[in-house]
Amino acid sequence: MREKFDYTKLVNRFASKFPLISYVGIQINFWIVANVLVMYIMHTTSRFIGQTFQVSVSGPLTPLLLIALFMGVAYGLILGPMHYFLDQKYFRNLALGKVIVLKAITSLGVLILIFFLLKHVLFALVMSPAIPEDYKVLSDESWGLLFRLFVIYYFLMTLLISFINQVNKKYGPGILLPLLLGNYRNPKEEHRIFMFMDLKSSTSTAERLGHLKYSSFIRDCFLDINSVLHRFRAQIYQYVGDEIVVTWPESDGLKDHFCVQFYFACQEAFQNRSAYYMTVYGLLPEFKAGIHTGVVTTVEIGDVKRDIAHHGDTLNTTARIQSICNEKEKRFIASKTLLDKLGPHHKMQTQDLGKVLLKGKLNAVELLSIDGWS
Repeated sequence: MREKFDYTKLVNRFASKFPLISYVGIQINFWIVANVLVMYIMHTTSRFIGQTFQVSVSGPLTPLLLIALFMGVAYGLILGPMHYFLDQKYFRNLALGKVIVLKAITSLGVLILIFFLLKHVLFALVMSPAIPEDYKVLSDESWGLLFRLFVIYYFLMTLLISFINQVNKKYGPGILLPLLLGNYRNPKEEHRIFMFMDLKSSTSTAERLGHLKYSSFIRDCFLDINSVLHRFRAQIYQYVGDEIVVTWPESDGLKDHFCVQFYFACQEAFQNRSAYYMTVYGLLPEFKAGIHTGVVTTVEIGDVKRDIAHHGDTLNTTARIQSICNEKEKRFIASKTLLDKLGPHHKMQTQDLGKVLLKGKLNAVELLSIDGWS
């Protein structure tokens, strides 16, 4: 049966496979639209002045649209990769205020560069032939006024694109448009995989490190987990203390056993930074996890603080599966329901744990531990 078109899933898949291209593409499209808008406003304003005062100050719209296209592509291509790599390498541990200031400075630098090209290259080649003879040369004062206009406008647009980026970070790629269209205002059913990951021996670790250093430890753990999300199409559902809940649309999580590979990729990420963890904290992170799949309802909730929530027995069952990891002395336990859908894999090592009556459940659930991926 042909898979139903899902905008959110499509965008999330593309962002997972090509995170840089996705990020830069958003920047380019946004700045093209923003520049077309400001050029249209300027053109309409000049026509209004011309009609009102019976003077010729308006040229054709096409050259302005070409400039808008040039500025949008140039601004997005320069600023997009720059901000992406700064976010990945240097901005992760900076305060949000500092990040905003640094991005504003880089944005201003890029604007000055593009404005220089506009004034000394593009204006002479594109705009000048289309402007009436009496207005071919703009004075330095005119350029100064135009520059101030662009600085104010670009500042406001930068705030808007920052908002869009924050929404993408909070909800994930492809969520903003469905939110604006009200797709989550009413509950809808989805088939999803959930993984509950909880820090092992969290109480003793907190006592050993102290609450401030323990919070830094959790922050670093979650940042490393976040670093492998895109490779396996995983999405963060929520953080609860020292627990992180990860989710996949079922088709994405089943593909190439992504939902299983993700857990072991997180362990590998911790191992790759073992020198850092041992130097700063004196221990390596170890997470226990439970994973399950099923039908949930998804709906937008809240008023003062809005969020997108998933409800259903699938989440309760997954949480209970994770809670028995210590009892079974296992790090990663999955429901047989999920593993039946995944199918066997020569790299996946499992052990049958039999049927277990989970807390709060009326019927026993058949479980297996996943002991390795090699």
